Amino acid sequence: MARQHISWWNIEIGEAEQAAVREAIESKNISQGPVTRSFEKRVSEYLGVQHVIAVSNGSAAILSSLIANGIGVGDEVLLPDRTWIATAHAVHLLGARCVFVDVERERPVIDVELLKKCITSKSKAIIAVHLNGRSANMATINNIGQERGLVVIEDAAQALGSRNSTGFLGTQSEIGCFSLSMAKIVASGQGGLVVTNSDALNLRLRNIRTHGVENVKDVTTWGAMGFNFRLTDIQAAIASVQLSKIEKKIKRCKEIYKMYREGLTGLEGLQLIPVDIESGEVPIYNEWRCDRRDTLSQYLEQNGVETRPFYPSMHQARYFPDQSGLFPNSTRFSKEGLYLPSGPDQSLSSVEQVVRLIQDGAAQAKW
Repeated sequence: MARQHISWWNIEIGEAEQAAVREAIESKNISQGPVTRSFEKRVSEYLGVQHVIAVSNGSAAILSSLIANGIGVGDEVLLPDRTWIATAHAVHLLGARCVFVDVERERPVIDVELLKKCITSKSKAIIAVHLNGRSANMATINNIGQERGLVVIEDAAQALGSRNSTGFLGTQSEIGCFSLSMAKIVASGQGGLVVTNSDALNLRLRNIRTHGVENVKDVTTWGAMGFNFRLTDIQAAIASVQLSKIEKKIKRCKEIYKMYREGLTGLEGLQLIPVDIESGEVPIYNEWRCDRRDTLSQYLEQNGVETRPFYPSMHQARYFPDQSGLFPNSTRFSKEGLYLPSGPDQSLSSVEQVVRLIQDGAAQAKW
């Protein structure tokens, strides 16, 4: 019998999404139009925010947010050393300097005590990253921003639907960013969202999304810098169907997390990187630290299970200006972190199989 292959990520794009795409095409809504506007309204209602601006991807969401806040050459932007590279690239592309800050020892979110020490007269903004649905310490970060006159941007690319005691992540500062790429809880292939309660930022962001002009059909002047960051109605059609399933997806993500936590906690050399699901955080990925990460990954691969190692920390990118700080916690996550099979449509039987394989491998010293 052929061995079952278990992918590291599983999300279903089914008949409902296909029907929504066909409807958009048949109504000739291929570029950005009424389907996108409807999707923006639904996200606004779900998150409880005034304005939602749909953009081409999560990277564009971060870049647009920085442009809207006037970040540019000579400015410094503080961000955690553990994030996806797009966060840092957006800063770097505008000619600003990334100031990387180490993360907490047990959670890969920005260490707020270290953050305070990294602020200089050139500091202009803080990007708080809610990695894998984990809440950064928003109360403290917002206080720092207010005291020091810094813009606070939330990178909630991996946190749509995730909450803390205050509410939804991505809605707790002046501006928040989300991703709709395939390895997210709501996926449209590519796509992103910027959310804000500021009328001024909303107008600015919508202009930036369309080459800096308010009405592309009636351009009277080139008023501001922008680009083509528009989401298409085809992508919005997929995302809208996905959004309608978000509570079911959240439930499955938490079930998977619990299965791994209950089945693997206590195994020597393996440590869960925690997500507080009891407080409303949503782990779209299942992340573990492993002393023998590569050995475990190879063992699972030999048994038909796909995993992914954590990506390098930001300070390791050679093209950023000198990063003289020390990043012991971020470095440890980078070296030891492993993604086990996850995703809102991953079957529980597959997760159970992965747990058994890891348990058996530990008992037989195979990893």
